[in-house]
Amino acid sequence: MDVFVIPLARDRYELYSEQPVELDQNTDAEPGLVSRGLKRVSAWMRDTEARQKDTSRDAPTTWFGRMQDRAFAWVVDRIAEQRLLWNLRGATTATAAHPHDMPFDQVMTIVHADLRRSYDRHRRWLVIDGIALAFTSIVLGPLFLLIPGIANLPAAYFAFRVFGHFLSMRGASQGLHRVTWSGRACPPLGELREVELLTPDVRDARIEDIAARLRLQHLSTFFKRMAVRPA
Repeated sequence: MDVFVIPLARDRYELYSEQPVELDQNTDAEPGLVSRGLKRVSAWMRDTEARQKDTSRDAPTTWFGRMQDRAFAWVVDRIAEQRLLWNLRGATTATAAHPHDMPFDQVMTIVHADLRRSYDRHRRWLVIDGIALAFTSIVLGPLFLLIPGIANLPAAYFAFRVFGHFLSMRGASQGLHRVTWSGRACPPLGELREVELLTPDVRDARIEDIAARLRLQHLSTFFKRMAVRPA
C-alpha cells in the first residue's frame, strides 16, 4: 500500500493514505467473533459512505432525519481519519512516498514515530471509551429497554469508538513490527512545506493543484484539517 508522508510545515509531518477501507479482507487470522464483526462493520461502512455520496437523495426535512445525517457524516469522517491504520492491519509491504529532499532513514524515523504516537493514543482512548461503553451498556441499557423501538445510541457510539481504537492499534503495531517499508521520492510533496507562507486564497489553490498532480482526491481536506491541529 502507498503511504504519503505529508509535510504540514517545515518540520511537521503526518501520514496519509486514500486506499479504500476493506475491513472484511484478510480476516482468517482473526478470532471468530472479531472476524464476524469486521465483516458486518465493513458492509455498514460501505453503505454509510455510499449514502453520504448520493447526491440524488433528498435532504431530510425532520429533526430526526437531520440528526441521522449528521451522525452518518461523523462516521464517515472517523473512517477517513483512521483509514491508514485500519488498512495497515493486513499489509506486509508498504511504500512511503516522501519529499524528494528527505533521506530514507529520516522518512522511516518519522513513520515509526507517528505509528508509535498513534498506538499510544488509541490504547489510551480504548480504555477510556471501553469504560464508557460498559457504563452505557450496564447502567443505561435497562432504561432503553423500557422504550420499545429506541436503540441505546450512547452504547452504540462508544462501541464504534472502541472497535475503531482496537483496529487502529492493530494497524499501528503491524506497521511498526511486521510491515516491510520502502521509499519513493515524490517531488510535489516538498512544495507543501511552503504553502504556510502564502495568502489563504493562493495557499488553497496551491494545495488543490498538488493534490490533483498526486491524484489524491481528499488531500486538500486532510491538509486543512490537520494543519490547524497543535503539533
